[in-house]
Amino acid sequence: MPAGPPLPAWLTRVGVFDLETTGVDVESDRVVTAYVGILDADGRQVAARSWLADPGVPIPDGATAVHGITTAHARAHGRPVPEVVAEVTAALRSLFRQGVPVVAYNASFDFSLLACEAARHGVDPLTDPAPVIDPLVIDKAYDRYRRGRRTLEVVAAHYAVPLVGAHEASADAIAAGRVAQALARQFRLPENPVQLHTHQIGWARSQAANLTEYFVSIGRLEPDDMLDGRWPVRHAGPIVE
Repeated sequence: MPAGPPLPAWLTRVGVFDLETTGVDVESDRVVTAYVGILDADGRQVAARSWLADPGVPIPDGATAVHGITTAHARAHGRPVPEVVAEVTAALRSLFRQGVPVVAYNASFDFSLLACEAARHGVDPLTDPAPVIDPLVIDKAYDRYRRGRRTLEVVAAHYAVPLVGAHEASADAIAAGRVAQALARQFRLPENPVQLHTHQIGWARSQAANLTEYFVSIGRLEPDDMLDGRWPVRHAGPIVE
């Protein structure tokens, strides 16, 4: 098999971001854990910060089953969620101001929930973060007809990226960053992260429209419903796992 394109220079230092939360509703659910880090060209973590928040509401058993954080643990060891949201937002804003692209898998979930949390707690939200790199959107765009699910675990395995400790914020964020780099080595991405960010806005909108059409056809959505394709920050809409 011929070698793919080399890693673009703008992916040799990349931010990575992930949240674990109380649920999947971006407007009403809350941050539980967060991670922001930086990877080098080899996908090695060269800077990192993690947060554990007391979300101020009970953590449902279903969410605990995913990420392992109980209400009791968050209350005993977590920091007040307004402080965590402010610090995570500030960390991401600092990366964007430096021109560092930030990878987030299914970015419209994490950035939307963070923005809603910020607004809830009086923190200036990131309403138009850029440049963002979303391996989920990119993978669907470049390998549209590949069968199977597109969860981070599945996509990481497809691109031979190890993922140990899935649904832990740092593990997911680092794996997502490495998947982004793997995608760039396999496919010829746009010349710079700003162009890629712009392309992803259109790709996400088209992907949401196609998925809406499919879900309506199999009865998972009503004909008048529509998945929200705004990216990387959207408002609440039907969320289908």
